[in-house]
Amino acid sequence: MTDVMVPALGESVSEATVSTWFKKVGDVVKQDEMLCELETDKVSVEVPAPASGVLAEILVQEGETVAANARLGIISEGAAAPATKDEPKAEKAEAVNSPGAGPETMTERKDVEDAPSAKKAMAEAGLTRDQVQGSGRDGRVMKEDVAKAPAPAASPAPTPAAIPRGPVSTDDASREERVKMTRLRATIARRLKDAQNTAAMLTTYNEVDMSGIMALRNEYKDAFEKKHGTKLGFMSFFVKACTHALKEVPEVNAEIDGGDVIYKHYVHMGVAVGTPNGLVVPVVRDADQMGFAQIEKTIAQLGARARDGKLSMADMQGGSFTISNGGVYGSLMSSPILNPPQSGILGMHKIQDRPVVVNGQIVIRPMMYLALSYDHRIVDGKGAVTFLVRVKEALEDPRRLLMDL
Repeated sequence: MTDVMVPALGESVSEATVSTWFKKVGDVVKQDEMLCELETDKVSVEVPAPASGVLAEILVQEGETVAANARLGIISEGAAAPATKDEPKAEKAEAVNSPGAGPETMTERKDVEDAPSAKKAMAEAGLTRDQVQGSGRDGRVMKEDVAKAPAPAASPAPTPAAIPRGPVSTDDASREERVKMTRLRATIARRLKDAQNTAAMLTTYNEVDMSGIMALRNEYKDAFEKKHGTKLGFMSFFVKACTHALKEVPEVNAEIDGGDVIYKHYVHMGVAVGTPNGLVVPVVRDADQMGFAQIEKTIAQLGARARDGKLSMADMQGGSFTISNGGVYGSLMSSPILNPPQSGILGMHKIQDRPVVVNGQIVIRPMMYLALSYDHRIVDGKGAVTFLVRVKEALEDPRRLLMDL
């Protein structure tokens, strides 16, 4: 027998939820074939088969939470596909020898089978098979063994305390659908609420004339794509503008750790990406050392992996500042929420033609509202406004980026 274990989940991740089993009990599996998928607070993790054989037992069902390094299932090594034809006979014999066992408690496992009443008791008590010492024949777990087992340590609820719903009419209830919140969505909700409760969050606003960037992009986009093999978008301009501004106002790139302030002499730029499962923030590492082409390629690669659910834990960790582009969804103005423990986040918005005064004349220009949310515990209002003005200046005159001004 070979145990299927929860793989390393990454830094600060202690548990996961089983989202999908690709195999069922009795299926023949090959080594490294995907057995199931786990959903953690940040990414999805695929679990490969550690050996070839038959999946003899599934210990954690879909939707259940499992701790790091726990057992997910058991593989019977060396078993061949025809052997599964004999399983119903063994199953039937086990059912006859087990008092009170019914069709719903049958299993295809070939080794020691725990009492059905014990299984139910373990599920109700939140205990795993490894936490109960069996006293029955060959180590079989009985119901009384579950009662003697120590209670599991309580773990913090992954979702905020629920507010009771108001009364709902029968007609309305019949047209509603209740779906369990995914672990990723629950984590997003908890972290955003924690950010509001912990940080002294404040937002300052400005607007930027995008005509300079748009003209530069239109002039060089074809040559840029031909040489670098990637499209020239707006995000690389914003990343470069932010990295320049962070050098002048380093507290926006810092974080609070207890009674200390940690100033970071690097920029790991988080770029928020919307996915079908929720918002994730992959990190462009050392963005301050990259050119436009490298930034565009890295963002494109991370965005594709995010939408395919293929981001690794390393892709999500270590960000020092974040950019969120609500403009792609049509947002004209918003106040982004901090991504803890970071002290600043820049919100981009929709580009819209508006009348503005330039040199005493009213002209139509492509304008974008910018929003900087910051932690007022570490960033003063002067620093926040200065940061946003520097970003505005760099975007309205892209030549400043080339001359490091």
